[in-house]
Amino acid sequence: MNDRAGRRRARRLAIGTAVVLALAGTNGPWLYRFSTEKYHQYQINKPEYKAENGHWEIIEFPEEYRQNTIHAALLHTGKILLVAGSGNNQDNFDAKKFDTRIWDPVKGTIKKVDTPSDLFCTGHTQLANGNLLIAGGTKRYEKLKGDVTKAGGLMIVHNENPDKPITLPAGTKFTGKRNGKTFVSKDPVLVPRAKKVFDPVTGEFLHNDPGLGRIYVEAQKSGAEYETGTQDNYRVQGLSGADARNTYGIAQKLALDKKDFQGIRDAYEFDPVAEKYIKVDPMNEARWYPTLTTLSDGKVLSVSGLDDIGQLVPGKNEVFDPKTKKWTYTEKMRQFPTYPALFLMQNGKIFYSGSNAGYGPDDVGREPGVWDVDTNKFTRIPGLGDADLMETSGTVLLPPAQDEKYMVVGGGGVGESKESSNKTRIVDLKADRPEFVDGPSLEKGTRYPQTSILPDDTVLVSGGSEDYRGRGDSDILQARIYHPDSNSFDQVADPLVGRNYHSGSILLPDGRVMFFGSDSLYADKANTKPGKFEQRVEIYTPPYLYRGARPSLAGGPQTIARGASGTFTSAEASSIRKVRLIRPSASTHVTDVDQRSIELDFGVEGDKVKVTVPKNRNLVQAGWYMLFVTDGEGVPSEAQWVRVP
Repeated sequence: MNDRAGRRRARRLAIGTAVVLALAGTNGPWLYRFSTEKYHQYQINKPEYKAENGHWEIIEFPEEYRQNTIHAALLHTGKILLVAGSGNNQDNFDAKKFDTRIWDPVKGTIKKVDTPSDLFCTGHTQLANGNLLIAGGTKRYEKLKGDVTKAGGLMIVHNENPDKPITLPAGTKFTGKRNGKTFVSKDPVLVPRAKKVFDPVTGEFLHNDPGLGRIYVEAQKSGAEYETGTQDNYRVQGLSGADARNTYGIAQKLALDKKDFQGIRDAYEFDPVAEKYIKVDPMNEARWYPTLTTLSDGKVLSVSGLDDIGQLVPGKNEVFDPKTKKWTYTEKMRQFPTYPALFLMQNGKIFYSGSNAGYGPDDVGREPGVWDVDTNKFTRIPGLGDADLMETSGTVLLPPAQDEKYMVVGGGGVGESKESSNKTRIVDLKADRPEFVDGPSLEKGTRYPQTSILPDDTVLVSGGSEDYRGRGDSDILQARIYHPDSNSFDQVADPLVGRNYHSGSILLPDGRVMFFGSDSLYADKANTKPGKFEQRVEIYTPPYLYRGARPSLAGGPQTIARGASGTFTSAEASSIRKVRLIRPSASTHVTDVDQRSIELDFGVEGDKVKVTVPKNRNLVQAGWYMLFVTDGEGVPSEAQWVRVP
């Protein structure tokens, strides 16, 4: 334990001890009537306790506005977009009840927003124009093995005709050549034409590589007798002539196994001013659990996810152009597990920390490294502790972003494993040979930890659970503040609400942090009662907001270009020690690749503060930011919104 943490823990204990001794000495019998809960409230609401540990507050929306929030994003209006879609609720999905809310944490108002598709388990990122890009979602809920009544699975449709593609409509029948069993497609499929292959030396034609299409098929009738045991070739009914000769299907085992969620192609921009979804061109691939990451040129990379047949997208990544509103495939393929943590580096390459939300082979795309999207070169980074416990871990770009140090927090084993990691791992990407080293440990193995960057260059780490989705009543009611300068944690006030799967956190413009969601599998330690989705919001007020008056910040331009300066007014200008641009969060499934805190050079003259934005467009991506100033006591101002074009 470092000296600062030791002193703070001693103060935490001293506060409680002093209260107990005082009460016991003067009101002995009354002490025993004073409930544990009342005593706890008394302790955590003392001013000196808050100044050391901060304070938590629960917010409950009116019943008609409550929802199972899966995704949240801070908008440049200062409001929070809360997206549930169907909210991991099959009944909502079947009823096409898809939910979105807009919450104003300052005014305390909340409103419903029409939601055009099931955006449950979508991907999202902030755009340069201030809109939020949202892509993917849910086409079908998973079906567990005992609930599947019709054998089915993946059919790979082949087209050996080099002259034209072919489209097979939904309802197309495929009959096995050996097993004689017939399966029906659920959706249409476009199968591209075959490619002619020539000898690279002689130019002689060698063969055709067939075009391939993927489609989900299922048996016409229920029952185990319609399952298949091995691979078979399938004749496509309804075709004739050249189409019949050139088009066929190949499927492995078609069975009554569990069927995973299926994704959608739908994509939207959410307009914070109009407060509505605006449809843009759909993605080329359907995706459920994708990650969206902004690239050097302002375009957005969409990676991974389960496709429209419930299979992991096979490395077919694509890019959204905000100017044309269209998607194009990257030239080369690379596969990752779902919700991979992908961050834009200052050299324009992509850092993959290894954090992910599961789904996908346990031996493909799991190693951390640096990815050059243009060349597809991937340079692995060694040294990752608990490398086999990276699912449901969290990754944060430590402040300030210029240092290019990342911390990976916690994590668990593949799938529904009981194993979890108490490690933090830190990597310095500016080192000559970057490698992970272990940072300070958490008290417990932690899946689903939430990490939020604070304006004073610290990171709040809170929540999570020891076991998968909080099994065994394993939610962790602890919070810590990480100090990058000393590589140490300070334990702070305990949260009041457990947060595991489907939870997240968002830094607010006033310097507080909002927490949302949690989707426990069970409601009891014995794992006998089904869990209930946590619909309450919780707000954490950090210790720095109990240290006296905060510095003011006013005036100044709303737009500052890279390399340019802007001047603001502060009556406390002489006390300012740091200026930070913080990109607003867009959080889901322990994944928030948007948040970053950028150090700004500044000068003070009288009550004027002149700030300068760095020139590097990979460091300072175009879009809206919160501008904070922080004084010598670590107390931040309220944020001013600034757009970097």
